[in-house]
Amino acid sequence: MSRASRRYLLSLLVFGSNGIISSQVSLPSWQIVLLRTLLGGALLALIVLGTRKRPAFLDHPHDAASLAASGAALGVGWVFLFEAYRVIGVGIASLAYYCGPVIVMALSPLLFRERLTPAKLLGFASVVCGASLVVAQGRGTTLSPWGLVCGGMSAVMYAVMVICSKRASNAVAGIEASAIQLVASFAAVAAYALATHSSELAVPLTANWPAILCLGLVNTGLGCYLYFSAMGQLPVQRVSVWGYLEPLSAVILSALVLGETMTPASIAGTALVLGGAIFCEVAGKRRAVAKAVGRLVSGPSASNLAA
Repeated sequence: MSRASRRYLLSLLVFGSNGIISSQVSLPSWQIVLLRTLLGGALLALIVLGTRKRPAFLDHPHDAASLAASGAALGVGWVFLFEAYRVIGVGIASLAYYCGPVIVMALSPLLFRERLTPAKLLGFASVVCGASLVVAQGRGTTLSPWGLVCGGMSAVMYAVMVICSKRASNAVAGIEASAIQLVASFAAVAAYALATHSSELAVPLTANWPAILCLGLVNTGLGCYLYFSAMGQLPVQRVSVWGYLEPLSAVILSALVLGETMTPASIAGTALVLGGAIFCEVAGKRRAVAKAVGRLVSGPSASNLAA
């Protein structure tokens, strides 16, 4: 497994604990998103400034714009997602949000010239079905049209985030790229907060600040660095498929840490997600090996014919 793949998987595990930590913070959802992007963006920006090197984005404005657009989409998507959590519940909101990878994968042949093979489609279908079983545990909530709109928009913003991030080359990479994305994310959420909650920006001193700091510095700052620095080096279809490991890890961590029970449906969903993700990877590697073997076999033959 490549270093980028390991970073991406670790970021998904970190993000999977977001729900556990945010449940300990008694603040409105938009305020939690505002604080986490502020703290995470500030941490990465300070690290970049502390290196005292000329920022690469000054010489690559196109990449900087793509990264900023990706970060802004992430922030807006979080606002829609947390609002959907409040209105229609975590299960259905999460299910709607993770339609985003479906959008990305469907567009990948047009935008990134990545071929959708039958094996990848089968594995992806298994992952989607498994994720549906894993997150669909909050269906008792009344379905609100506004909540469904928020869930759908969070999926669209997820797709925009991935697509814009993949549009950037690796000229601006690592912590600098992640800092641009998180600062842009904070700017987008701050604009929303000023427009809709300008009189409620103050955070009470009685808030659970250890949880807020952990969510902002570790889960957002470190998590987004791992996530974004890996995403640019991975095929978009792998990003889409593996992304479903985040809700899977959230359910498993909730069972281990909070003592929440895993139903037979969630256990079956876990197996489908892991099996589908592994199947996509194995199918892709088999295809690559088959192509390499084909080139090796055809190469000498072509040389003999030419001789």
